[in-house]
Amino acid sequence: MSGGSFVVAIDGPAASGKGTLARGLAERFSLAHLDTGSLYRATAFLVLEAGGDPADAAAAERAARHVTPALLGDPRLRGEAVGAAASVVAAIAQVRRALLDFQRDFAAHPPAPPRGSRTRGPRTRGPRIRGAVLDGRDIGSVVCPQAQVKLFLTASLEARAARRLKELRERGEPAIYEAVLLDLKERDARDTLRHAAPLRAAPGAVTIDTTALDADRALESVSQLIARSLDAAR
Repeated sequence: MSGGSFVVAIDGPAASGKGTLARGLAERFSLAHLDTGSLYRATAFLVLEAGGDPADAAAAERAARHVTPALLGDPRLRGEAVGAAASVVAAIAQVRRALLDFQRDFAAHPPAPPRGSRTRGPRTRGPRIRGAVLDGRDIGSVVCPQAQVKLFLTASLEARAARRLKELRERGEPAIYEAVLLDLKERDARDTLRHAAPLRAAPGAVTIDTTALDADRALESVSQLIARSLDAAR
């Protein structure tokens, strides 16, 4: 295990459903959760707040070294401008190095689940195991290559664009499908073609196509795998 911790690594492109799945698994199995994309959003937010250019490697690295856990929950990080800038800073090798220790430390020493929480869903045998679910673009391949469970989520570009459009409109943000589709295409290109930790399925990862799966069905199908892995880890 990563520092004695049970780790679930979930990777995939934007709007593939990895964040929703990660949160569901963390709640169901009383595991800590880290949306690593929020680290890059926080970095981008700090750069933009300072009036900087997200493509400026030095400015982005400085911002990455000032990211704090408290900032990760700031609702301003969810804006589309920050999201687009996050994809830019995430392609900078210095930024990824600056944030790597943060992620690995979380995986090795996850915070304890809330008092009174308990595992739901598929039963697991034996004592509760301390662990974490991390979702992002390079968790299984770079951040936690020794994770007990590695998943790679994917979905059609059109399905992902429809999901992102719905999410934006539910937040009250004006959005046009064609613009969202183009943004996702550009993000996919940056994520898969960058030299620093490109987006790809890690060796041994289970690939799940969520195009035709809703969040509940995806959670149920993966929960069986997590339950078996937890039992084997005890």
